[in-house]
Amino acid sequence: MTTAASDGAYTFDNGAPDAVPQMQALESFLDPITTRRLAGPVLRPGATCWEVGAGGGSMARRIARATGDKGHVLATDIDPTHLTASGNLHVRRHDVRTEPPPGDAFDLIHARLVLLHLPDRRRVLRTLAGALAPGGWLVVEEFDCTAPQRVLTAPNDDAAKLFAQVMDAMMGVLEAHGADLGWAQDVHTEMALAGLTEVDTITHSQSWAGGSTGASLYETNSRQLEPDLLAAGLSPDQLNAFRRLLRDPGFAVMSYHFVSTRGRGPHPR
Repeated sequence: MTTAASDGAYTFDNGAPDAVPQMQALESFLDPITTRRLAGPVLRPGATCWEVGAGGGSMARRIARATGDKGHVLATDIDPTHLTASGNLHVRRHDVRTEPPPGDAFDLIHARLVLLHLPDRRRVLRTLAGALAPGGWLVVEEFDCTAPQRVLTAPNDDAAKLFAQVMDAMMGVLEAHGADLGWAQDVHTEMALAGLTEVDTITHSQSWAGGSTGASLYETNSRQLEPDLLAAGLSPDQLNAFRRLLRDPGFAVMSYHFVSTRGRGPHPR
């Protein structure tokens, strides 16, 4: 996804050189979890669906296959560079912060790693809830960045300290760009306040070994945020050592905590 910063710039840009490996790493980790969360009765054949901040489009394509020929899936992003329309999958450039929903009767609205980065995330969530068809589902999934990425094994104590130092700096950059690192913990409550029912939340985390696809996400993020990390006081040598560590099979760390919350719009009386 492309995510907006509070100063009008973008924290993660779909047009950046590292955008594709970032999206591939996220898809590898998250798509199986999200697919389970969208299983029936949430997603059904013939449904009308909106994938918000669709990024590389992997979940939009999965949803399109699940809804079948009679379904309608709209994938939106402020930069839909990596999205391709096909069959019942339609693509539209759209800014969820400033533009009205592209419809008001969606059976499913899914937003993954989007609202975390938006300063007006609570208003956006209420807008999404208001665009549901009666009985439709809103699924919002975010990383809880307040949970420390615990190092499980490392070559030495200095390596573990370096990992923590760089991650702290990255979290600081995200906050400076308007992210709420604890937003994932608030989504359940905000859905209930928006009038949704059957709200439920799960949290997933797993170990990522050095050299794994998951560990590559930390490395990719460090490249995307490098100018800000250097400005925050890290040195090129520290960043290079951090990246080498993430390729070391003797290193292992717990992943970001991924929080998936879903709620259902009221049925008509």
